[in-house]
Amino acid sequence: MAFFDNPVIPGFSPDPSVCRVGDDYYVATSSFEYVPGVPLWHSRDLVHWRLIGHALDRPSQLALDDEAPSSCGVYAPTLRYHDGRFWMITTVVAGAGNIVVTAKDPAGPWSEPVPVGIPGIDPDLAWDEAGRCWCVFSHDGMIRGVRIDPETGELLGEPTAMWSGSGLQYPEGPHLYRIGDWWYLLLSEGGTERGHAMSVARARDLPGPFEPHPDNPVLSHRSTGHPVQNTGHGDLVQAHDGTWWMVLLGTRPRGDTPKFHGMGRETFLAPVRWEDEWPLPGPLELRSPAPELTPHPWPAEPARDDFDSPALAACWMSLRRQHPGAVRLDTRPGHVVLHARADGLEKPGALFVGRRQRDPDCSARTRVDAAEGDRGGIAVRLDEAHHYQVEIADGIVRAVARIGPVRQTVAERAVPAGPLTLRIDITTTEILPPTVTARPTGPGAVLPSGLRVGGPDTLRLGYETEDGSFDILAELDGRYLTTEVAGGFTGRVIGMYATQGAPAFDWFELRPGSGEH
Repeated sequence: MAFFDNPVIPGFSPDPSVCRVGDDYYVATSSFEYVPGVPLWHSRDLVHWRLIGHALDRPSQLALDDEAPSSCGVYAPTLRYHDGRFWMITTVVAGAGNIVVTAKDPAGPWSEPVPVGIPGIDPDLAWDEAGRCWCVFSHDGMIRGVRIDPETGELLGEPTAMWSGSGLQYPEGPHLYRIGDWWYLLLSEGGTERGHAMSVARARDLPGPFEPHPDNPVLSHRSTGHPVQNTGHGDLVQAHDGTWWMVLLGTRPRGDTPKFHGMGRETFLAPVRWEDEWPLPGPLELRSPAPELTPHPWPAEPARDDFDSPALAACWMSLRRQHPGAVRLDTRPGHVVLHARADGLEKPGALFVGRRQRDPDCSARTRVDAAEGDRGGIAVRLDEAHHYQVEIADGIVRAVARIGPVRQTVAERAVPAGPLTLRIDITTTEILPPTVTARPTGPGAVLPSGLRVGGPDTLRLGYETEDGSFDILAELDGRYLTTEVAGGFTGRVIGMYATQGAPAFDWFELRPGSGEH
């Protein structure tokens, strides 16, 4: 028997929605304040996924205000295939509201957004046998539904209350399906934290009434010691061999209580069985029997980008809006030059270009040339108020920590003029210096100072000397770059930034594991 490892899309990839076309599967995930918006992933076996593009990849489709708060922006999408086209509907919070776009090819191009005149969040699309389109969404603690014209976004009636779930808070993320003789309404409730759960109801006709499953919620890891938590926001798909599966979000918290997750909500895969005409998902495990489909792995995403292409690869994203004049690949061959728009990562308009942290243990490096008057570097970002940085300016390299309202230069050192390789290593293993012979009671890492830290990981910030050795400026507890501390809906993104002038970056590398290169 073949097995697969969860999550199937690791790193910040929440709220997955899936559709199948023939033997191909496509998933859309949330992107919040990052652009391009709505990453699109492709698989042929439900296990191996590759990023193929974004549904909102042009400024005309998505441009958030520089003042838009973190974790606003693009919320949960729904991706469907109907009548020869892909349809993606989502909510742009602090932006355009509910919109729908279409494409013949999920890799693009996608149409300009069409506003949909509904309130609330998390819209879904479903078509009945007569070809009529229904839109369900979450609003004021209730899942509501209405027929719409998806071409124009016009409502063809008044929204109707359908179901509020099993009584837990925040019924949201609804998906509506016509399967056999039933309409099924799947939703998440309990909030996207540890109490997250999935429940299901069914009706013979729309708009109901809906009959809830007698044992809702049908999936939750709340109040358990399971290594996967926050489970919910799932979407059903029937594989081309007839079996049923669910993609859903979850987290992998680590460290001392209450445990912490920094990589965000990730996309997991779970089997679905049918009992008495009810879809029942699970079990959800880190390692599970694989779908009995022909395995189809994709080439690994390159760890290193030398910036030799005329455009950034699909894995790169920036904050709130695209700035072609500030991110230049054409002014210095083999480099990306970042032109600062604000003097700090916490400031509106901050210029940051990053990639998701996809491995719990990883090492990020970049080669930066900061001329006189330039300031920039490498950062691990969760939001404006929670990030760690290594930056170079005027011959001084600094390790900087921003935790809530406090921004502190942790260490600094003079370095010779010229390009410098900056580096951040993230490790989930203990750091036990030679002088420490026994660890204190309880989990966590012990820093050279003797301080025990109970976060999910430790981040080493520094730079590489001329002989290639890693000169560590600071070792910091990773808990301060987690949702449990910072709040919000995103995950860590690691990348390059400029806060003064126009530093040039020769290459950027993000590799799994940490240690020697």
